[in-house]
Amino acid sequence: MFNEKDQLAVNTIRALSIEQIERANSGHPGLPLGAAPMAYALWSDHLQVNPLVSDWMNRDRFVLSAGHGSAMLYSLLHLSGFDVSIEDLKDFRQLKSKTPGHPEYRHTDGVEATTGPLGQGIAQAVGMAMAEAHLAALYNREGYPVIDHYTYTLVGDGDLMEGISYEACSFAGRQKLGKLIVLYDSNNISLDGDLDQAFGEDIQQRFESQNWHYQRVEDGNDLAAIAQAISQAKAIKDQPSMIEVKTIIGYGSPQQGTSKVHGAPIGQEAWDHTKTNYQYSLGAFEVAPEAQEQFDTRVSQRGQQAYQEWKALFDRYQADYPEQAQELERAFANELPAGYDQGITFQDETAKAEASRSSSGRAINALASAIPYFWGGSADLSGSNKTMIKDDQDFMPTTRQGRNIWFGVREFAMAAMMNGAALHGGNRIYGGTFFVFSDYLKAAIRLSALSKLPVTYVLTHDSVAVGEDGPTHEPIEHLAAFRAMPNLNVIRPADANETMVAWKLAVESQETPSLLALSRQNLPVLANSQSLVEEGVRKGAYIISPAKQEASGLLIATGSEVALAIEAQSLLSQEGVDVAVVSMPCQELFDQQSKDYQESILPRGINHRMSIEMGASFGWHKYVGLEGVTYAIDRFGQSGPGQVVVEDFGFTASQIAQAYLKAFA
Repeated sequence: MFNEKDQLAVNTIRALSIEQIERANSGHPGLPLGAAPMAYALWSDHLQVNPLVSDWMNRDRFVLSAGHGSAMLYSLLHLSGFDVSIEDLKDFRQLKSKTPGHPEYRHTDGVEATTGPLGQGIAQAVGMAMAEAHLAALYNREGYPVIDHYTYTLVGDGDLMEGISYEACSFAGRQKLGKLIVLYDSNNISLDGDLDQAFGEDIQQRFESQNWHYQRVEDGNDLAAIAQAISQAKAIKDQPSMIEVKTIIGYGSPQQGTSKVHGAPIGQEAWDHTKTNYQYSLGAFEVAPEAQEQFDTRVSQRGQQAYQEWKALFDRYQADYPEQAQELERAFANELPAGYDQGITFQDETAKAEASRSSSGRAINALASAIPYFWGGSADLSGSNKTMIKDDQDFMPTTRQGRNIWFGVREFAMAAMMNGAALHGGNRIYGGTFFVFSDYLKAAIRLSALSKLPVTYVLTHDSVAVGEDGPTHEPIEHLAAFRAMPNLNVIRPADANETMVAWKLAVESQETPSLLALSRQNLPVLANSQSLVEEGVRKGAYIISPAKQEASGLLIATGSEVALAIEAQSLLSQEGVDVAVVSMPCQELFDQQSKDYQESILPRGINHRMSIEMGASFGWHKYVGLEGVTYAIDRFGQSGPGQVVVEDFGFTASQIAQAYLKAFA
């Protein structure tokens, strides 16, 4: 199966990787030297990708969860024919190069996921496998397996130590995701030293207890054994597969088998010594024709042939199932059906007050009826988050078409798996939990934003109005923290109508994730919002209640506090103070508007400004100015009946009005 040319190809991967690192004087040589054989066995014998059509919907997905080994991934991409040149390799870790320090999705051709924060790669791979199974159930027809591929990920010890890996692998085992295959670079070394200083688990017992199929390859340089293990894993249909490959970190180098070769260049002298051990004599960034031929035939040409066979299959599928084919293409293009929002309706102020989490639940079901590839779930809080799609099935091993995902109490993994599903493409996904638990999933939300993935986070119970559950469950600093994150729309709607537009923005988004901060307590439908929200929410802020004459001040509020601000406006009017009320559901969108629009909402000539929000004051000074005041909560919450807690913190119309008068008397 494998011969001397294959060994030359393996050593070429190693050489290009080390030469990148040496040229940059920065990087991680240990993984490429140790793991290159398993990567080659996978890419040359199993992975189906087409470098000429790198976004082919039915390609296999490969996620380098151990993202610090990026030099190896870039070498594989270059040799396989992706748009990564030798010059790109020479620019490894340089400013604005195609080959950054850790893999970045949308930045480098062929990179399937942004990785580097350990553990998130394997969780994203679980999300990809989940999406593959779901889309196959939705769109495949007898004789037409148009969605039928594998998800592979290469992980290291650090990935498996991270708590998110337990969450994600538990989910994958429960869901019997048989097309998920993990290659574990098991080398007994972590960055600080010997692995057994910190990690001593029996990997076989761990994964078998989570309903995974387990294999072990004793020699990480045995290409045939690795390829055979992958073949066996592919034959297992009802379990994800863990293949533990015993390797030597920094294999062949003078410091092999030690932590010293993990994260620093080995130096030219050591590299010369290593090349001698490999019997490899080519110069820097040279590729032997025999090695290139292996990649051309075993990766690129094989992948192109697989693509052409699939394309012929899809052409027949289009002829026999035109509606499904069009829908599938639309889903992968991240487009919405025409009239997707027809079920989204607005209400006037006579409508019954309801929590924005309940309004969100109505929006979810309206969208689900129009968007077949819209799905999601909750971290065991669907009843509270209102995330269940009614009259639909659960996503389970026997009902893969189901659109209700039971993520379980796995908040961090939920967010990362959502990222994986979005990276896979062909679906619009959302996930819910309590807003305060966003702390658990923040690192994955950060990767959503960095990767430009338009996923939607449904985060309910957004303030101290949570009440009885107390300070552990009452978010304070969370709005400010997420507003500081680039490329994330934090939307806190004030009523049912604003919530509807928030959801429209979320599903229309192409490159920005959305965080919906939703209330537990009922919110009245605001006067005039029915006619104002479509434009107002899209622009991030708008005047929901104008002054009677000429405004002398502004009350700027979000969420449930907008109704309070309007009540305070009425009380201030009785005192002869005429103010306007601004609803600002999304600071990020408001900041993107023209200066003229911003001036129309927050005129420079009005210095008497008060922000009103049941959360930290941090960030509000940008809008109230040096002469304005923030009406906020800059300490942790407390336990008690929700309305009593709210009043104790001073969030009543009369207290707000008095605070305004005191500030601007």
